[in-house]
Amino acid sequence: MIEQIYQFFTFEMIYLWLNIGVLPFWFILIFFSQSNISRYLVTSIFPYLIFGSVYIYLLFLFYRADYNFIDNFNLYLGMDSLKKLFNEDSFLIAFWLHFLAINLFCGSWIVKDSHKYFMPKISIFFPLIITYFIGPLGIVLYWFVRIFFAKKINLYD
Repeated sequence: MIEQIYQFFTFEMIYLWLNIGVLPFWFILIFFSQSNISRYLVTSIFPYLIFGSVYIYLLFLFYRADYNFIDNFNLYLGMDSLKKLFNEDSFLIAFWLHFLAINLFCGSWIVKDSHKYFMPKISIFFPLIITYFIGPLGIVLYWFVRIFFAKKINLYD
């Protein structure tokens, strides 16, 4: 049975499941941000337990394939080294998992923070959409919207 799981969950299949699996969390964040489903399912630790489990499985796959983890530090040597790393499926899927997890975390933070300032759902709709696609830009947009509801400018919280 373990061998069947190993053969089914290839990098391509993990990539597909990650992309499909993150969509319900974002759907709930965007359209049902003030519901209990969002509070208990999305803005809790639950999605990150899933991401962590997938990451552990990826580490297992990397270990079985004799992946050289030390080569990951080459990303700091320059753009050419980074390009070489992105040519490897294993590094690319690990990066993509990081990207999805961090963007979802940022979206969850936006929802929690908007509750603190009693912001209407429509005011965080576009920042959440943009955070899904381009994380940092969505956070900056949310910060500008937040200024009007908080009636102050905070550079830290």
